[in-house]
Amino acid sequence: MNKKITIAIDGFSSTGKSTLAKQLAKHLGYIYVDTGAMYRAVTLYAMQHHFITADAFDKESLIHHIPNIKLHFEFNPDLGFAEMYLNDTNVEREIRTIEVSGFVSKIAEVSEVRSKLVEQQQEMGKNKGIVMDGRDIGTVVFPDAELKVFMTASAETRAQRRYDELIAKGDAVSFEEVLKNVVERDYIDTHRDDSPLVIADDAIEIDNSYLSREEQFQVVLDLVNDI
Repeated sequence: MNKKITIAIDGFSSTGKSTLAKQLAKHLGYIYVDTGAMYRAVTLYAMQHHFITADAFDKESLIHHIPNIKLHFEFNPDLGFAEMYLNDTNVEREIRTIEVSGFVSKIAEVSEVRSKLVEQQQEMGKNKGIVMDGRDIGTVVFPDAELKVFMTASAETRAQRRYDELIAKGDAVSFEEVLKNVVERDYIDTHRDDSPLVIADDAIEIDNSYLSREEQFQVVLDLVNDI
């Protein structure tokens, strides 16, 4: 396929957006950008500096520190995908914890954070040939993307997937805790004032509750090939 396009994958948490995006990028030879990792890295920074805790969120201090937050991806050939670096430190494992998941939607509500990250994301994709997943890719970051996909599945299905991932990594979590986090993130993501999670008018919605990873990949690859 000679014509390079922009592929925007949005959707709720734990719908397999990143898995699908990685598969597509690898198959097509495209760049893959996990925007969720970027918001998670900012969340980790806020946690490390005690700007956000279970009891309080010092939003102004975080905004003041935004110029000090340097993010970049580095490709790991052993893993086959790029890992997230926060101020030159690999934080790929740290940003995937349930603790970070519990705060990331609140961090993503901050307009100043979104503005900084959207600017970086648009720069990454200016030459097309990119697959990007997140919450506002098709609506805000790349509203002119040639293909927009919106992923969804039941909260229980998504919580089970996330729970299985965390248990496999050795994290001590309960299914109830993970389900609560999924439901809370859904609410915050869809109700924030700045760039809430909504399906773009021209996006193709895919409910993958009962699709395997390969079935899901084939459905979207067919859409790409149609373009």
